[in-house]
Amino acid sequence: MADVTARIARSAAAVESPRTDLAGFDDWFAEYGEQIYTTAERIPLAALDQWYQTPVTGDLRHRSGKFFTVHGLRVHDPSNAVPWWDQPIIDQPEVGILGILIKEFDGVPHFLMQAKAEPGNPGGLQLSPTVQATRSNYTGVHKGKPVPYVDYFRDTSRHRVLADVRQSEQGAWFYRKRNRNMVVETTTEVEVLEGFRWFTLGQLYRLLSRDDIINMDARTVLACLPHAARPDGALHGMTDVLSWIAGARSLASVHTERIALNALDEWRHGEMGYAHESGGFFDVIGVSVTAAGREVGTWRQPMIEPRGTGVIAFLTREIGGEPHVLLHARTEPGYADVVELAPTVQCVPDSYAWLPPAARPRHLDEVLAAGPERIRYEAVLSEEGGRFFHARNRYLIVDSDVPEDPGHPDYRWLTMDQLTQLLRHSHYLNVQARSLVACWRALRAADSTG
Repeated sequence: MADVTARIARSAAAVESPRTDLAGFDDWFAEYGEQIYTTAERIPLAALDQWYQTPVTGDLRHRSGKFFTVHGLRVHDPSNAVPWWDQPIIDQPEVGILGILIKEFDGVPHFLMQAKAEPGNPGGLQLSPTVQATRSNYTGVHKGKPVPYVDYFRDTSRHRVLADVRQSEQGAWFYRKRNRNMVVETTTEVEVLEGFRWFTLGQLYRLLSRDDIINMDARTVLACLPHAARPDGALHGMTDVLSWIAGARSLASVHTERIALNALDEWRHGEMGYAHESGGFFDVIGVSVTAAGREVGTWRQPMIEPRGTGVIAFLTREIGGEPHVLLHARTEPGYADVVELAPTVQCVPDSYAWLPPAARPRHLDEVLAAGPERIRYEAVLSEEGGRFFHARNRYLIVDSDVPEDPGHPDYRWLTMDQLTQLLRHSHYLNVQARSLVACWRALRAADSTG
Protein backbone atom coordinates (compact mmCIF):
# COMPACT_ATOMS: atom_id res chain seq x y z
CA MET A 1 0.00 0.00 0.00
CA ALA A 2 3.00 2.33 0.44
CA ASP A 3 3.31 2.73 -3.33
CA VAL A 4 -0.38 3.64 -3.53
CA THR A 5 -0.20 6.31 -0.83
CA ALA A 6 2.94 7.78 -2.41
CA ARG A 7 1.21 8.04 -5.78
CA ILE A 8 -1.91 9.53 -4.17
CA ALA A 9 0.34 12.14 -2.53
CA ARG A 10 1.94 12.86 -5.91
CA SER A 11 -1.49 13.46 -7.43
CA ALA A 12 -2.48 15.69 -4.49
CA ALA A 13 0.58 17.84 -5.15
CA ALA A 14 -0.17 18.19 -8.87
CA VAL A 15 -2.30 21.22 -9.74
CA GLU A 16 -1.44 21.29 -13.44
CA SER A 17 -2.19 18.59 -15.99
CA PRO A 18 -2.36 18.41 -19.79
CA ARG A 19 -5.65 16.54 -19.33
CA THR A 20 -7.41 19.42 -17.58
CA ASP A 21 -6.50 23.07 -17.32
CA LEU A 22 -8.06 24.64 -14.23
CA ALA A 23 -7.82 28.04 -15.89
CA GLY A 24 -10.32 26.83 -18.48
CA PHE A 25 -12.47 24.85 -16.08
CA ASP A 26 -15.14 27.52 -15.60
CA ASP A 27 -15.67 27.92 -19.35
CA TRP A 28 -16.02 24.15 -19.82
CA PHE A 29 -18.32 23.85 -16.83
CA ALA A 30 -20.54 26.75 -17.95
CA GLU A 31 -20.70 25.56 -21.55
CA TYR A 32 -21.56 22.02 -20.54
CA GLY A 33 -24.12 23.34 -18.06
CA GLU A 34 -26.09 24.78 -20.96
CA GLN A 35 -26.48 21.27 -22.37
CA ILE A 36 -26.84 19.24 -19.16
CA TYR A 37 -29.35 20.48 -16.64
CA THR A 38 -32.31 19.60 -14.49
CA THR A 39 -35.27 21.74 -13.56
CA ALA A 40 -37.46 20.83 -10.59
CA GLU A 41 -40.97 22.23 -10.20
CA ARG A 42 -42.94 21.74 -6.99
CA ILE A 43 -46.10 19.72 -7.46
CA PRO A 44 -48.67 18.16 -5.10
CA LEU A 45 -47.77 14.75 -3.68
CA ALA A 46 -50.90 13.37 -5.34
CA ALA A 47 -49.43 14.33 -8.74
CA LEU A 48 -46.42 12.01 -8.37
CA ASP A 49 -47.67 9.68 -11.07
CA GLN A 50 -45.25 6.79 -10.48
CA TRP A 51 -45.67 7.10 -6.73
CA TYR A 52 -48.62 6.39 -4.48
CA GLN A 53 -49.62 6.91 -0.89
CA THR A 54 -50.60 3.63 0.73
CA PRO A 55 -54.27 3.63 1.75
CA VAL A 56 -53.80 2.98 5.49
CA THR A 57 -50.45 4.58 6.38
CA GLY A 58 -50.06 7.26 3.73
CA ASP A 59 -46.45 6.12 3.18
CA LEU A 60 -44.99 7.23 -0.16
CA ARG A 61 -43.90 4.31 -2.36
CA HIS A 62 -42.76 3.88 -5.95
CA ARG A 63 -45.03 1.68 -8.03
CA SER A 64 -42.07 -0.51 -9.06
CA GLY A 65 -41.43 -1.40 -5.42
CA LYS A 66 -37.87 -0.09 -5.90
CA PHE A 67 -36.01 3.19 -5.28
CA PHE A 68 -37.14 4.33 -1.80
CA THR A 69 -40.07 4.82 0.58
CA VAL A 70 -40.95 7.78 2.78
CA HIS A 71 -42.54 6.64 6.04
CA GLY A 72 -42.88 7.88 9.60
CA LEU A 73 -40.45 7.26 12.46
CA ARG A 74 -41.04 7.67 16.18
CA VAL A 75 -37.83 8.25 18.12
CA HIS A 76 -37.30 7.73 21.86
CA ASP A 77 -34.02 9.00 23.33
CA PRO A 78 -34.27 9.59 27.11
CA SER A 79 -30.75 11.06 27.26
CA ASN A 80 -31.59 13.74 24.71
CA ALA A 81 -32.78 17.25 25.60
CA VAL A 82 -35.77 16.33 23.41
CA PRO A 83 -36.59 12.81 24.68
CA TRP A 84 -39.00 11.85 21.90
CA TRP A 85 -40.20 13.07 18.52
CA ASP A 86 -41.87 11.97 15.29
CA GLN A 87 -40.51 12.64 11.82
CA PRO A 88 -40.69 11.50 8.19
CA ILE A 89 -37.67 9.53 7.00
CA ILE A 90 -36.44 8.07 3.70
CA ASP A 91 -36.05 4.29 3.68
CA GLN A 92 -33.79 3.15 0.83
CA PRO A 93 -32.53 -0.33 1.70
CA GLU A 94 -30.66 -1.03 -1.52
CA VAL A 95 -26.92 -0.31 -1.59
CA GLY A 96 -25.79 2.00 -4.40
CA ILE A 97 -22.35 2.52 -5.91
CA LEU A 98 -20.33 5.70 -5.51
CA GLY A 99 -17.16 5.04 -7.47
CA ILE A 100 -14.20 7.02 -8.79
CA LEU A 101 -12.03 5.56 -11.56
CA ILE A 102 -8.30 6.33 -11.46
CA LYS A 103 -5.76 6.04 -14.27
CA GLU A 104 -2.14 7.16 -14.31
CA PHE A 105 -0.93 9.63 -16.94
CA ASP A 106 2.72 10.73 -17.09
CA GLY A 107 3.33 9.19 -13.66
CA VAL A 108 0.46 11.05 -11.97
CA PRO A 109 -2.83 9.37 -10.98
CA HIS A 110 -5.87 11.15 -12.42
CA PHE A 111 -9.48 10.88 -11.28
CA LEU A 112 -12.33 10.57 -13.77
CA MET A 113 -15.12 12.89 -12.65
CA GLN A 114 -18.52 13.64 -14.12
CA ALA A 115 -20.23 17.02 -14.42
CA LYS A 116 -23.66 15.97 -13.20
CA ALA A 117 -26.94 17.81 -12.67
CA GLU A 118 -29.27 16.68 -9.88
CA PRO A 119 -32.77 18.04 -9.26
CA GLY A 120 -31.87 19.19 -5.75
CA ASN A 121 -28.63 20.98 -6.66
CA PRO A 122 -28.98 24.68 -5.86
CA GLY A 123 -26.85 25.87 -8.77
CA GLY A 124 -27.00 23.27 -11.53
CA LEU A 125 -23.95 21.18 -12.31
CA GLN A 126 -21.55 19.76 -9.75
CA LEU A 127 -18.62 17.38 -10.09
CA SER A 128 -19.66 13.90 -9.09
CA PRO A 129 -17.87 10.54 -8.93
CA THR A 130 -17.38 8.54 -12.13
CA VAL A 131 -20.38 6.46 -11.05
CA GLN A 132 -23.11 7.68 -8.74
CA ALA A 133 -26.01 5.27 -8.99
CA THR A 134 -28.54 3.42 -6.89
CA ARG A 135 -28.99 -0.27 -7.51
CA SER A 136 -32.33 0.51 -9.16
CA ASN A 137 -30.51 2.88 -11.55
CA TYR A 138 -27.69 0.61 -12.60
CA THR A 139 -29.94 -2.46 -12.95
CA GLY A 140 -32.27 -0.51 -15.25
CA VAL A 141 -35.45 -0.24 -13.18
CA HIS A 142 -35.91 3.33 -14.52
CA LYS A 143 -35.82 1.93 -18.11
CA GLY A 144 -33.32 4.62 -19.03
CA LYS A 145 -29.87 4.62 -20.61
CA PRO A 146 -27.18 2.39 -19.04
CA VAL A 147 -24.98 3.97 -16.36
CA PRO A 148 -21.56 4.71 -17.94
CA TYR A 149 -18.46 3.02 -16.48
CA VAL A 150 -20.41 1.01 -13.90
CA ASP A 151 -18.80 -2.26 -15.03
CA TYR A 152 -15.43 -1.10 -13.65
CA PHE A 153 -17.03 -1.24 -10.20
CA ARG A 154 -19.33 -4.24 -10.60
CA ASP A 155 -16.47 -6.46 -11.80
CA THR A 156 -13.10 -5.38 -10.40
CA SER A 157 -11.21 -8.55 -11.35
CA ARG A 158 -9.16 -6.81 -14.08
CA HIS A 159 -8.47 -3.67 -12.06
CA ARG A 160 -6.93 -2.60 -8.76
CA VAL A 161 -9.23 -1.71 -5.87
CA LEU A 162 -7.80 1.13 -3.76
CA ALA A 163 -10.85 1.60 -1.53
CA ASP A 164 -14.10 -0.30 -1.12
CA VAL A 165 -16.19 0.29 1.99
CA ARG A 166 -19.88 0.67 2.76
CA GLN A 167 -20.64 4.00 4.37
CA SER A 168 -23.75 5.59 5.81
CA GLU A 169 -25.49 8.76 4.73
CA GLN A 170 -27.50 11.36 6.67
CA GLY A 171 -28.88 9.54 9.73
CA ALA A 172 -31.42 12.29 10.38
CA TRP A 173 -33.10 11.89 6.99
CA PHE A 174 -32.21 8.35 5.83
CA TYR A 175 -33.12 5.13 7.64
CA ARG A 176 -30.01 2.92 7.65
CA LYS A 177 -28.93 4.10 4.19
CA ARG A 178 -25.60 2.76 2.95
CA ASN A 179 -23.62 3.19 -0.24
CA ARG A 180 -20.55 1.39 -1.46
CA ASN A 181 -17.72 3.94 -1.64
CA MET A 182 -15.15 2.70 -4.16
CA VAL A 183 -11.92 3.84 -5.78
CA VAL A 184 -10.73 1.59 -8.60
CA GLU A 185 -7.55 2.01 -10.65
CA THR A 186 -7.30 0.76 -14.22
CA THR A 187 -4.47 0.46 -16.72
CA THR A 188 -6.79 -0.19 -19.67
CA GLU A 189 -7.78 2.38 -22.26
CA VAL A 190 -10.74 4.46 -21.12
CA GLU A 191 -12.99 6.30 -23.54
CA VAL A 192 -13.80 9.69 -22.02
CA LEU A 193 -17.47 10.37 -22.65
CA GLU A 194 -19.01 13.80 -22.92
CA GLY A 195 -19.33 15.43 -19.52
CA PHE A 196 -16.46 13.43 -18.01
CA ARG A 197 -12.94 14.71 -17.44
CA TRP A 198 -9.69 13.59 -15.80
CA PHE A 199 -8.47 15.65 -12.82
CA THR A 200 -5.48 15.33 -10.53
CA LEU A 201 -6.30 15.11 -6.86
CA GLY A 202 -4.61 18.48 -6.37
CA GLN A 203 -7.01 20.04 -8.87
CA LEU A 204 -10.01 18.52 -7.11
CA TYR A 205 -8.71 19.88 -3.82
CA ARG A 206 -8.44 23.37 -5.37
CA LEU A 207 -12.06 23.10 -6.55
CA LEU A 208 -13.13 21.94 -3.10
CA SER A 209 -12.33 25.40 -1.78
CA ARG A 210 -15.17 26.80 -3.90
CA ASP A 211 -18.88 26.72 -3.09
CA ASP A 212 -21.04 23.95 -4.58
CA ILE A 213 -18.55 22.50 -7.09
CA ILE A 214 -17.59 19.10 -5.61
CA ASN A 215 -20.76 17.22 -4.70
CA MET A 216 -21.36 15.24 -1.53
CA ASP A 217 -20.90 11.84 -3.17
CA ALA A 218 -17.51 12.83 -4.54
CA ARG A 219 -16.44 14.19 -1.15
CA THR A 220 -17.27 10.99 0.71
CA VAL A 221 -15.37 8.83 -1.82
CA LEU A 222 -12.34 11.14 -1.74
CA ALA A 223 -12.31 10.84 2.05
CA CYS A 224 -11.95 7.06 1.75
CA LEU A 225 -8.71 7.30 -0.25
CA PRO A 226 -5.69 5.64 1.39
CA HIS A 227 -3.19 8.14 2.79
CA ALA A 228 0.26 7.70 4.27
CA ALA A 229 0.41 7.49 8.07
CA ARG A 230 1.97 10.37 9.94
CA PRO A 231 4.16 10.02 13.03
CA ASP A 232 2.22 8.69 16.00
CA GLY A 233 1.51 11.75 18.13
CA ALA A 234 -2.12 11.05 18.94
CA LEU A 235 -3.54 12.08 22.31
CA HIS A 236 -5.45 8.76 22.48
CA GLY A 237 -4.32 5.38 21.14
CA MET A 238 -6.46 3.59 18.55
CA THR A 239 -7.45 0.84 20.99
CA ASP A 240 -8.74 3.53 23.34
CA VAL A 241 -10.58 5.27 20.49
CA LEU A 242 -12.30 2.05 19.39
CA SER A 243 -13.25 1.32 23.01
CA TRP A 244 -14.71 4.82 23.33
CA ILE A 245 -16.89 4.30 20.24
CA ALA A 246 -17.98 0.81 21.35
CA GLY A 247 -18.87 2.17 24.78
CA ALA A 248 -20.92 5.02 23.29
CA ARG A 249 -22.83 2.55 21.12
CA SER A 250 -23.43 0.20 24.05
CA LEU A 251 -24.73 2.96 26.30
CA ALA A 252 -26.91 4.70 23.72
CA SER A 253 -30.58 4.56 24.65
CA VAL A 254 -32.11 5.50 21.27
CA HIS A 255 -35.13 3.45 20.25
CA THR A 256 -36.93 3.89 16.94
CA GLU A 257 -40.32 2.64 15.83
CA ARG A 258 -41.70 2.76 12.33
CA ILE A 259 -45.09 4.48 12.20
CA ALA A 260 -47.50 5.61 9.51
CA LEU A 261 -46.55 8.76 7.66
CA ASN A 262 -50.07 10.11 8.16
CA ALA A 263 -49.86 9.49 11.94
CA LEU A 264 -46.93 11.82 12.69
CA ASP A 265 -47.42 13.96 15.77
CA GLU A 266 -46.74 17.71 15.27
CA TRP A 267 -46.54 17.40 11.48
CA ARG A 268 -49.07 18.86 9.04
CA HIS A 269 -50.04 17.04 5.85
CA GLY A 270 -51.15 19.39 3.10
CA GLU A 271 -51.61 19.15 -0.64
CA MET A 272 -47.98 20.11 -1.29
CA GLY A 273 -46.40 17.81 1.30
CA TYR A 274 -45.54 17.42 4.97
CA ALA A 275 -44.27 20.24 7.20
CA HIS A 276 -43.55 20.54 10.92
CA GLU A 277 -46.03 22.64 12.88
CA SER A 278 -43.24 24.95 14.04
CA GLY A 279 -42.31 25.87 10.48
CA GLY A 280 -38.78 24.57 11.08
CA PHE A 281 -36.63 21.49 10.48
CA PHE A 282 -37.56 20.21 7.00
CA ASP A 283 -40.45 19.54 4.62
CA VAL A 284 -41.33 16.56 2.43
CA ILE A 285 -42.24 17.92 -1.00
CA GLY A 286 -43.06 16.60 -4.47
CA VAL A 287 -41.16 17.71 -7.58
CA SER A 288 -41.54 17.25 -11.31
CA VAL A 289 -38.11 16.99 -12.95
CA THR A 290 -37.11 17.73 -16.52
CA ALA A 291 -33.55 16.74 -17.36
CA ALA A 292 -31.13 16.91 -20.27
CA GLY A 293 -28.20 14.51 -20.41
CA ARG A 294 -29.53 12.10 -17.79
CA GLU A 295 -30.42 8.41 -18.15
CA VAL A 296 -34.09 9.48 -17.97
CA GLY A 297 -35.46 12.75 -19.36
CA THR A 298 -38.45 13.34 -17.07
CA TRP A 299 -39.64 11.95 -13.76
CA ARG A 300 -41.44 12.88 -10.55
CA GLN A 301 -40.39 12.12 -7.00
CA PRO A 302 -40.63 13.16 -3.34
CA MET A 303 -37.72 15.10 -1.82
CA ILE A 304 -36.69 16.47 1.57
CA GLU A 305 -36.25 20.24 1.73
CA PRO A 306 -34.47 21.55 4.86
CA ARG A 307 -35.41 24.85 6.47
CA GLY A 308 -32.24 26.91 6.74
CA THR A 309 -28.54 26.56 6.00
CA GLY A 310 -26.60 24.23 8.28
CA VAL A 311 -23.26 24.69 10.04
CA ILE A 312 -20.78 21.81 9.98
CA ALA A 313 -17.42 22.40 11.62
CA PHE A 314 -14.27 20.78 12.91
CA LEU A 315 -12.57 22.54 15.80
CA THR A 316 -8.85 21.92 15.50
CA ARG A 317 -5.74 22.48 17.62
CA GLU A 318 -2.22 21.15 17.97
CA ILE A 319 -1.61 18.71 20.80
CA GLY A 320 1.97 17.54 21.33
CA GLY A 321 2.95 19.10 18.02
CA GLU A 322 0.34 17.09 16.06
CA PRO A 323 -2.86 18.60 14.59
CA HIS A 324 -6.02 17.13 16.17
CA VAL A 325 -9.72 17.63 15.40
CA LEU A 326 -12.54 17.39 17.93
CA LEU A 327 -14.99 14.60 17.10
CA HIS A 328 -18.48 14.09 18.50
CA ALA A 329 -19.86 10.58 19.16
CA ARG A 330 -23.32 11.39 17.84
CA THR A 331 -26.59 9.45 17.82
CA GLU A 332 -29.01 9.82 14.93
CA PRO A 333 -32.20 7.80 14.46
CA GLY A 334 -31.27 6.46 11.02
CA TYR A 335 -27.82 5.07 11.87
CA ALA A 336 -27.43 1.32 11.45
CA ASP A 337 -25.10 1.16 14.46
CA VAL A 338 -26.63 3.83 16.72
CA VAL A 339 -23.56 6.11 17.01
CA GLU A 340 -21.10 7.48 14.46
CA LEU A 341 -18.35 10.06 14.80
CA ALA A 342 -19.57 13.46 13.63
CA PRO A 343 -17.95 16.89 13.29
CA THR A 344 -17.59 19.02 16.41
CA VAL A 345 -20.67 20.96 15.31
CA GLN A 346 -23.37 19.66 12.98
CA CYS A 347 -26.69 21.45 13.02
CA VAL A 348 -29.07 23.93 11.41
CA PRO A 349 -28.91 26.87 13.86
CA ASP A 350 -32.38 28.13 12.91
CA SER A 351 -33.92 24.90 14.26
CA TYR A 352 -33.05 25.78 17.85
CA ALA A 353 -35.60 28.57 17.95
CA TRP A 354 -38.19 25.80 18.55
CA LEU A 355 -36.14 23.59 20.87
CA PRO A 356 -35.28 23.87 24.58
CA PRO A 357 -32.02 25.72 25.44
CA ALA A 358 -30.40 22.46 26.58
CA ALA A 359 -30.65 21.16 23.01
CA ARG A 360 -28.31 23.83 21.64
CA PRO A 361 -25.13 22.09 20.44
CA ARG A 362 -21.93 22.41 22.43
CA HIS A 363 -19.33 24.61 20.68
CA LEU A 364 -21.85 26.11 18.22
CA ASP A 365 -21.44 29.59 19.64
CA GLU A 366 -17.65 29.33 19.41
CA VAL A 367 -17.89 28.40 15.73
CA LEU A 368 -20.39 31.16 14.94
CA ALA A 369 -18.25 33.75 16.71
CA ALA A 370 -14.96 32.71 15.08
CA GLY A 371 -13.15 35.59 13.40
CA PRO A 372 -11.41 35.25 10.03
CA GLU A 373 -8.04 34.79 11.72
CA ARG A 374 -9.28 31.49 13.23
CA ILE A 375 -11.15 30.12 10.18
CA ARG A 376 -8.78 27.91 8.21
CA TYR A 377 -11.34 26.57 5.74
CA GLU A 378 -14.80 27.77 4.76
CA ALA A 379 -17.13 26.88 1.88
CA VAL A 380 -20.85 26.40 1.40
CA LEU A 381 -21.36 22.88 0.08
CA SER A 382 -24.61 21.16 -0.80
CA GLU A 383 -25.72 17.69 0.17
CA GLU A 384 -26.97 14.86 -2.06
CA GLY A 385 -29.11 16.41 -4.80
CA GLY A 386 -31.04 13.29 -5.72
CA ARG A 387 -33.06 13.14 -2.50
CA PHE A 388 -32.59 16.59 -0.88
CA PHE A 389 -33.76 19.88 -2.35
CA HIS A 390 -31.31 22.78 -1.88
CA ALA A 391 -29.73 21.26 1.24
CA ARG A 392 -26.71 23.47 1.88
CA ASN A 393 -24.25 23.62 4.75
CA ARG A 394 -21.49 26.02 5.71
CA TYR A 395 -18.44 23.79 6.17
CA LEU A 396 -15.69 25.17 8.41
CA ILE A 397 -12.39 24.21 9.99
CA VAL A 398 -11.72 26.51 12.93
CA ASP A 399 -8.68 26.87 15.18
CA SER A 400 -9.68 26.40 18.82
CA ASP A 401 -8.31 26.48 22.35
CA VAL A 402 -10.69 23.83 23.75
CA PRO A 403 -8.65 21.86 26.34
CA GLU A 404 -7.27 18.38 25.76
CA ASP A 405 -10.08 17.18 28.02
CA PRO A 406 -13.13 18.69 26.25
CA GLY A 407 -15.26 18.27 29.37
CA HIS A 408 -17.85 15.91 27.91
CA PRO A 409 -17.58 12.13 27.33
CA ASP A 410 -19.12 12.36 23.85
CA TYR A 411 -16.23 14.50 22.51
CA ARG A 412 -12.64 13.48 21.90
CA TRP A 413 -9.58 14.81 20.06
CA LEU A 414 -8.35 12.57 17.21
CA THR A 415 -5.64 12.97 14.58
CA MET A 416 -6.32 12.86 10.85
CA ASP A 417 -4.31 9.64 10.63
CA GLN A 418 -6.73 8.06 13.10
CA LEU A 419 -9.68 9.19 10.99
CA THR A 420 -7.99 7.70 7.92
CA GLN A 421 -7.68 4.38 9.75
CA LEU A 422 -11.33 4.47 10.79
CA LEU A 423 -12.40 5.23 7.21
CA ARG A 424 -11.13 1.82 6.11
CA HIS A 425 -14.18 0.43 7.92
CA SER A 426 -17.92 0.98 7.76
CA HIS A 427 -20.01 3.25 9.97
CA TYR A 428 -17.32 4.98 12.03
CA LEU A 429 -17.39 8.47 10.47
CA ASN A 430 -20.65 10.00 9.34
CA VAL A 431 -21.06 11.60 5.92
CA GLN A 432 -20.61 15.15 7.24
CA ALA A 433 -17.33 14.19 8.94
CA ARG A 434 -16.17 12.48 5.76
CA SER A 435 -16.82 15.68 3.80
CA LEU A 436 -14.71 17.60 6.31
CA VAL A 437 -11.91 15.03 6.06
CA ALA A 438 -11.78 15.77 2.32
CA CYS A 439 -11.80 19.51 3.09
CA TRP A 440 -8.98 19.08 5.64
CA ARG A 441 -6.84 17.22 3.13
CA ALA A 442 -7.50 19.94 0.57
CA LEU A 443 -6.37 22.52 3.11
CA ARG A 444 -3.18 20.60 3.90
CA ALA A 445 -2.43 20.13 0.19
CA ALA A 446 -2.85 23.87 -0.42
CA ASP A 447 -0.52 24.63 2.51
CA SER A 448 2.17 22.31 1.14
CA THR A 449 1.98 23.55 -2.47
CA GLY A 450 1.52 27.22 -1.65
